[in-house]
Amino acid sequence: MLAGVALSSSAALLLELALTRLFSVVLFYHFAFLAISVALLGLGAGGVFAFLSKKWLARFETRTLLSRLFVLNALMVPVVLEIVLHVPVSLELSRANFLRLTAMYLASAVPFFLTGVAFSILFARESEHIARFYGADLAGGAVACLVIVPMLDFLGGPNTVLFAGLVAATAGGVWARSPRLRVLSGVLVVAFLSAIAANYSGRLIDVVYAKGVLRDPSWVEFARWNAISRVEVDRQGPGKVVVIDADASTYLMNADVSHWQGSLWEKNLMSAPPALANILRPHGDFAIIGPGGGVDVVRALANGSPSVTGIEINPIIANTIMRGRYADYVYHLYQRPDVHIHVTDGRSFIRNSQQQFDVVQMTLVDTWASTAAGAFALSENSLYTLEAFQEYFEHLKPDGMIAITRWEFQQPREALRVVSVAMEALHRLGVANPAANFMVVSEGELDEDGIPVVVLAKKTAFTAAEEAAVEQDLDRYPALDALYLPGDHDDNAFTSLITQNEAYAFAKAYPYNVAPVSDDAPFFFFTLKTGQILNQESLQQGIDWKVNLGVVVLGTVLVISVAAVLLFLVVPLALGAGRQRHPVRLLYFVFVGLGYILVEIAFIQRFVLFLGHPTYALTVVVFLLLLSSGAGSLATRKWEASPRLSWAPLAAVVIVLCLYVFVLPALLNRLVGLPFTLKLAVSALLLGPLGFAMGMPFPTGLRALASLPVPEFPGTAAGNTVEWAWAMNAASSVLGSVLAIVIAIQFGLNVTLACGAAAYLLAVWLRGTLLPQSA
Repeated sequence: MLAGVALSSSAALLLELALTRLFSVVLFYHFAFLAISVALLGLGAGGVFAFLSKKWLARFETRTLLSRLFVLNALMVPVVLEIVLHVPVSLELSRANFLRLTAMYLASAVPFFLTGVAFSILFARESEHIARFYGADLAGGAVACLVIVPMLDFLGGPNTVLFAGLVAATAGGVWARSPRLRVLSGVLVVAFLSAIAANYSGRLIDVVYAKGVLRDPSWVEFARWNAISRVEVDRQGPGKVVVIDADASTYLMNADVSHWQGSLWEKNLMSAPPALANILRPHGDFAIIGPGGGVDVVRALANGSPSVTGIEINPIIANTIMRGRYADYVYHLYQRPDVHIHVTDGRSFIRNSQQQFDVVQMTLVDTWASTAAGAFALSENSLYTLEAFQEYFEHLKPDGMIAITRWEFQQPREALRVVSVAMEALHRLGVANPAANFMVVSEGELDEDGIPVVVLAKKTAFTAAEEAAVEQDLDRYPALDALYLPGDHDDNAFTSLITQNEAYAFAKAYPYNVAPVSDDAPFFFFTLKTGQILNQESLQQGIDWKVNLGVVVLGTVLVISVAAVLLFLVVPLALGAGRQRHPVRLLYFVFVGLGYILVEIAFIQRFVLFLGHPTYALTVVVFLLLLSSGAGSLATRKWEASPRLSWAPLAAVVIVLCLYVFVLPALLNRLVGLPFTLKLAVSALLLGPLGFAMGMPFPTGLRALASLPVPEFPGTAAGNTVEWAWAMNAASSVLGSVLAIVIAIQFGLNVTLACGAAAYLLAVWLRGTLLPQSA
């Protein structure tokens, strides 16, 4: 039975994480976050159903019932996959589109609903073994976290979903008592294996609709999945384009650097705003974050750079495409001796590097791709924070510069925020008035569609000769437009911000949120202010609507989650208050679930920078928390002799979290330069003991609840309310998963962690309601 619990848990978490990747491709990246809510809401709904149907379900023997549920779960997985891949959902505000999204949402929730029914039944009927079963549940989830990255890398998104079905079918066979069910689960396992093998190339089962548009497979030359994104190479006219998650793109450079002079490549690339860095530092050492298909690399080499360091986060782009399949096409660009490619997170590489550069460059680094860690743990966000810019400046040579290109609009906000962040970073580095330290140039006049704008910033003032060189280049390419030069600037938002020299004061009065962002709240791309979020006209201005829509989606999910919790949990609980003296005792499970998910998401975000990659943060943080929580659950059996001390683990969690609020950011920052293996050890030391304590409150609470005499609710069988507690815990996790990101965006990760501590503190207070004398 323990093996069945572990397999069932692994299947559910594998499916949840794989759907996160799929939703990022077929929908938009912020919808990937729905996978978490879908999973948790399904689990909670399953608990509610099990509680309300307890009398009917009592007719079935436990293991037979669990076996049937997971065989049905396995059968539903390919149905869910087909619906996700074949239902066209766009961002159109229409009734038909809403219905399609609802169908996808409800279908995706069914496997988790079945898992919720099974687990709540098991915990209710086997209450004397709750600690062991809950430990096996968490251990199975930990294994899923450990294997999800290699699964996505090796099998791809659709095949990983099918593998989750295979694990569910295996769980059904493990639970089964009858030979018929064992044979059926065995047939399903073979069928899943056959489907995965047949689809190993990814051509049999693949993305059909993406962002509501039917994909044309005739364009696609190459496609591959990993835990970061789905990458494909498409033919686009005479050229080839790398497309990330069916959205963001970067050109493959079919350019021979030795025959650059007078070529079409020279005309096209040198007339773009990022080329100003090459004009000012033609023979400089470049560090290029997110080089993609090599546009900035070619431009730097062709202008005389002796050394180009490229930091590419996606190994499919850097290795499989640029160094492998398309190496000849790009003239072996990433294999040249003067090009040094590192496959890692750009921020982590820069902060750990011993080198100094003439130019640190980022050009439109925004894949809009959610990692397996979820949609709001994007690697790009941490590249644009105040602390990041300080690190870039600190890794420049004395006369070096940063060159950041962002999209900009008639009402500036993205490149303007780059200036805001860079200005505050320069202030912290001792530059009191950096008015002469900036140059801002656009590719034509600003409009609502969005055009590239480069921000050049130095620790020292730009010289008259450098400004003259830029003006000469502007004369050569009339399409370029100077938005700000130290000696010649128009009356615009960039001039106002730089001359005012007060980034926060300027942002407070400006229509968009362009205040500097920090590592504690690294949401650079969310530029809407609160009053604009529900304004459709503001939302749809410019190509950054995809990001701004994410805030609306997040708010909508929060509202729906609150409504679901009220409708399915709080209202029935209130109606049952007349029959139960202390219905408040079930709120204990709400705050335990809320606290756990708040802490988990805050740690995932916090450890992204420390570990160097969002996927590493997910794998390490969730694995360590689940594994140590499982061990903590097993250890709760020793607490049964002294139930009045059951508040101690909760108190320990509150104390440690309060300590981490104050010391964790500085500690991780100080240790960030350690080798990766030592970082893993540090992560285990920081998270292991905390996770051990966090694994105790839920199983001890369930055991205490199961031992209390509770009158029946209307329309239900008599007995304990373990299923109801399970449902409340899962539903509060739905609410907490969204609430964690809302709090982080508005107030920062430290406040999110503090809210997790507050939830556990409330659980300490409510723990007394589960003691025998409170019945």
